[in-house]
Amino acid sequence: MTKNEKTTDTSSGKKKIFDFAFGRENYILMIAGIVVLAIGYMLLTGGGSDDPDVFSYELFNARRLVVAPIVILGGFVIEIFAIMIKPKK
Repeated sequence: MTKNEKTTDTSSGKKKIFDFAFGRENYILMIAGIVVLAIGYMLLTGGGSDDPDVFSYELFNARRLVVAPIVILGGFVIEIFAIMIKPKK
């Protein structure tokens, strides 16, 4: 038996219960953080010029310079919070 397994005696026999490092809330927050990070990285994409001889000022819009980095930082904060909170027992 590994250190993460616990056994309980029931009327039908022994049943293994696994003790995970994180709780259900932690995993939900981790998935939410990954989704927020993906949205942030999607906000960084696009805006390039099809013609390499023409410069596109789409590179310097507010979505790429302000909104996307804030969303990405928010995703990392959610991930850190999801890892650090204690699961409810």
